[in-house]
Amino acid sequence: MCTEVSAGRSNTAYDRPFISLSFLFFFASLFLFAARVQAEDLNLQQLIAEALNNSPELLASQSRTSASEYRIPQAKTLPDPTFSFGYQNDGFKKYTYGQSDDAQWMFSASQTFPFPGKLALKGDIAARESESTYAGSEAIRLKTISRVKELYFDLYTAYKNIDLIHERTSLFNRVEDAALSRYSTGKGSQQEVLMAQTEKYMLLEKEEMLRQKIQSLEAMLNSVIGRSVEAPLGRPVETKPSSLAYQLSDLIKIAYERSPEIEAKDKMIAAAEAKVSLAKKDYIPDFTITGGYFARGNDFQDMWSLGAAINIPIFYRTKQRHAVNEANALLAEARSEKESTRLLIASAIKDNFSMLKATDKLMSLYREGLIPKSRQDVELSLSGYVTGTVDALTVITRLKSVIDFEISYWGQFAEHEKAIARLEAIAGLSGITTDSQAGAK
Repeated sequence: MCTEVSAGRSNTAYDRPFISLSFLFFFASLFLFAARVQAEDLNLQQLIAEALNNSPELLASQSRTSASEYRIPQAKTLPDPTFSFGYQNDGFKKYTYGQSDDAQWMFSASQTFPFPGKLALKGDIAARESESTYAGSEAIRLKTISRVKELYFDLYTAYKNIDLIHERTSLFNRVEDAALSRYSTGKGSQQEVLMAQTEKYMLLEKEEMLRQKIQSLEAMLNSVIGRSVEAPLGRPVETKPSSLAYQLSDLIKIAYERSPEIEAKDKMIAAAEAKVSLAKKDYIPDFTITGGYFARGNDFQDMWSLGAAINIPIFYRTKQRHAVNEANALLAEARSEKESTRLLIASAIKDNFSMLKATDKLMSLYREGLIPKSRQDVELSLSGYVTGTVDALTVITRLKSVIDFEISYWGQFAEHEKAIARLEAIAGLSGITTDSQAGAK
């Protein structure tokens, strides 16, 4: 009898702080739930559409593209004509207009005409640069989609892990009840009770860390889609793992053909080639036509004039020749940058493709082997603990293992979907996945 009373007091003393902690976490979770109750479930496609409409980075790139288009007609237009006027007087003593044949008002206008082909080349350069800017904007669009997907699946995984913790807490409750029962009958030690309770509340600690991670992910996702960082977001909807419809060699080939980054480099090469041609044409002079009118007044007959001028590139050895060398160097740079971009894209595709294949295998291993076997092992060890054939440490260790396996599964799920999202952006594809027949875990 004394043993039972002592046990009862001891259990109450040790349970009190844990019970208080439980209520604290419960009300905190309830508060967070109430704050999100108005938010709708997150739909990935809707988030992507919103990001494409409101992303500040994407809007900036689109404005940059518009600005580059406005430069094309400017580059193809003749230089502004000039107009000049003046007065010529005969002597300094008085105003002699109309009294002297040398006194006159003078008006003239001139227009410079670049050598034929120069304006067309300037327009071509501006057009190629504008096309490069547009391709760069398209690359930002694909990266924005990829970023939304990455944050979405990180958020999805965080919620799934919280669900998992809630589900597995009941198993720790069973261990705790069994430990209390064994302790009250003298078959177990008080340390077993504390061990089970500690592990249970460590799960609550992990849940709170996940909720903090959710808030951080929501802030980043809101930033990408152009919302206030404090705007409420709901929970991602249930989704299935995606499968890749292409092999590695196919993806690299598609990327070389469709990648906006490579296309941007191609346009810069075209612009650089046009600059070389323009630099060579600067050896040929431009010409300026000037017309003048001279008003003399009274009976003096007015006069007019017409003339032409050309610039003489006599300093071609230090000017035009080096301009051509500069343009050729920039062309070589553009070609090297394209080759560097091709190599980086191939490397990134291989890296993400390898990650995708690894996550496929690990998800299958967790789903079909480790998790179901670990769950069976937990049930058997828990039954053994109740009957006294298995110790508490073994039960808790095996229960922690199954939780770790399940968390790892969802971590691999997120990396799997993120790898596909990155491959879409790198290869310049809007969608390269098909739903697999396997449902979500």
